[in-house]
Amino acid sequence: MAYTLFYFPGNANLAPHMALEELGVPYELALLDRAGGEHKSAAYLARNPTGRIPTLLAPQPNGGDQTVFETAAILLYLADNHPDSGLAPAPGSADRGQFLTWLIHLTNTIQPEYRVFYYPEQHVTDPSHAADAKATAERRLGEMFVLVDRELATRPYIAGEHVTVADFLLLMLVRWGRSFARPPRDLPHVGRLCAELLARPAVRRAFAQEKLAAPFI
Repeated sequence: MAYTLFYFPGNANLAPHMALEELGVPYELALLDRAGGEHKSAAYLARNPTGRIPTLLAPQPNGGDQTVFETAAILLYLADNHPDSGLAPAPGSADRGQFLTWLIHLTNTIQPEYRVFYYPEQHVTDPSHAADAKATAERRLGEMFVLVDRELATRPYIAGEHVTVADFLLLMLVRWGRSFARPPRDLPHVGRLCAELLARPAVRRAFAQEKLAAPFI
């Protein structure tokens, strides 16, 4: 039995893709024709009613698949279903709270701000305000990454002393800001962590399979 990850290169599937490679479990990639609107098709919406990418199909012991969507949910699902991987602190452990705090901060606070940056026209009623919305989102994201950088000055990984799926999510979000005037990769502790993650074989394989070209971040 293998997982199936519906994806489009460089989209929010990248973090779960890295996690799947790190886990070393069987999985298949299902490329979506985003330009053709396949992620809005009836077949895809039947699995993921939000019409967003990614979606994970998780094989079940009694047959069939369980559908999981939302990037952080997929990451948490994978880590918790493979506890020996160490990619998430165990429920009830001392580190679990910090892990959940940063996983949710990344997905609830930083990730949504990117929608304003990349799709500013969806967040204004007057099209002439789109450029200002985009610039404001970039400024706000810069402030958010400064906060993350301060946290990383106190520990090697975002959730503690060991790499977790939250670090893969952070790397993906840093990548999305590579065109900023002040890209998050230039922050000392964020840059240090991203360089370490990019050197991991699993991460390199995920980038290669999605055919993502340098500069990676």
